[in-house]
Amino acid sequence: MITRFVSRLLVALAVVVPMAALVPSAQAQLSFRVGPGGQFQPMPIAVADFSGEGDLGQRVSGIITSNLQRSGYFAPLDKSRFPERPSFDAAPRFDAWKMAGAQALVTGRVSRDPSGRLRAEFRLWDIESGQQLTGQQYVTDANFWRRVGHIISDAVYTKVTGFGGFFDTRIVFVDESGPKENRRKRLAIMDQDGANVRYLTQGDTSVVTPRYSPATQDITYSAQVEGQQPRVQVINLETGTRQVLGNFPDMASSPRFAPDGQRIVMSLQQGGNANIFMMDLGSRNTTRLTSTAAIDTSPSFSPDGSQIVFESDRGGKQQIYAMNADGSNQRRISFGDGSYSQPAWSPRGDYIAFTKQRAGGFAIGIMKPDGSGERILTEGFHNESPTWAPNGQYILFFRDPGGQAGGKLYMVDITGRVEQPVPTPSFASDPTWSPLLSESRQSN
Repeated sequence: MITRFVSRLLVALAVVVPMAALVPSAQAQLSFRVGPGGQFQPMPIAVADFSGEGDLGQRVSGIITSNLQRSGYFAPLDKSRFPERPSFDAAPRFDAWKMAGAQALVTGRVSRDPSGRLRAEFRLWDIESGQQLTGQQYVTDANFWRRVGHIISDAVYTKVTGFGGFFDTRIVFVDESGPKENRRKRLAIMDQDGANVRYLTQGDTSVVTPRYSPATQDITYSAQVEGQQPRVQVINLETGTRQVLGNFPDMASSPRFAPDGQRIVMSLQQGGNANIFMMDLGSRNTTRLTSTAAIDTSPSFSPDGSQIVFESDRGGKQQIYAMNADGSNQRRISFGDGSYSQPAWSPRGDYIAFTKQRAGGFAIGIMKPDGSGERILTEGFHNESPTWAPNGQYILFFRDPGGQAGGKLYMVDITGRVEQPVPTPSFASDPTWSPLLSESRQSN
């Protein structure tokens, strides 16, 4: 049942058609404003209730409003300030919307074609210039109305900010329930806004560090049956099949896919030390990449597959190191105070996210691939496990306040100005962000 649900959600929208502009749009351009003292100001935007198909249009526009607000870059206007209920087939009253404080306006409608399929249309207006910036039409199965809201959100977000989208994505995480000394840990998957939660494992094994494949609908993670060593496993979201990767005598942990989805790097314990190995998923051949008497773990590929970052205590405490994908040219790149762990390379290639422990606290930060430009984005009692949005603009992590409570998911942008909670049914840890569903490549 879970696999059929996930597979159906990956069906692409059948039609994507540009909407003709009611007003020429070639020169229209929105921009963000900086307030007194250089403080960034979210863009005031109005998202009108979409017309048609009962309350479905309002539900779609509600998703768009919520997404844009949570991004931190938009400030949706309250409906009480709307000067009109705009018609989708006519240009809005630009002067009235300007007086209401809007810089941009989204209008739309939802209907069904004769076959019962959902047709959703939207337009994005620049209020200052009085021009349409973009417009699209989508036709899909009526059950995918939430995805339509996310895809329209991505179109608006990308057009205004210039960044890639991230709303039409999913998050896999470890769902934790029960008393702290005996937590039940299950793999769960949900939309990036916390909706449509489904469980991928039943809690019969303890699971940690799930990682999404950048190229296939596979998740790799570490699973442990009580009394046995942790094993690296892969689950396919389309078929539901699971497989254990290798029968290693000691603990295998911290798996992560290569950008092509055909290889996995992981840490294999050997006595008192651990080293980084790469496995080809087709042949199951393994290649050793590091060879030290230390603990090397948490490897992460660069988006072009040429480099790997990892954490190691070979220098006396945990630091971040980088190497070529064949294991050559190993070098330390973190040199700040405290210890560094859990490096994760941005899908844009411009930053490496990390967890940093210092002065009794845990921080989430970023640095450039050469270790320069370190910047702390958020810190507190216990923050861990950074994972990137597919656009490289946001990082998801979990925060544990301590005591009998448990972890919760949060999202922070790379400026550190935007920090938002991400709802989950219970306590949660170890998130991993999917690629854009509309760009996901299914495995053969």
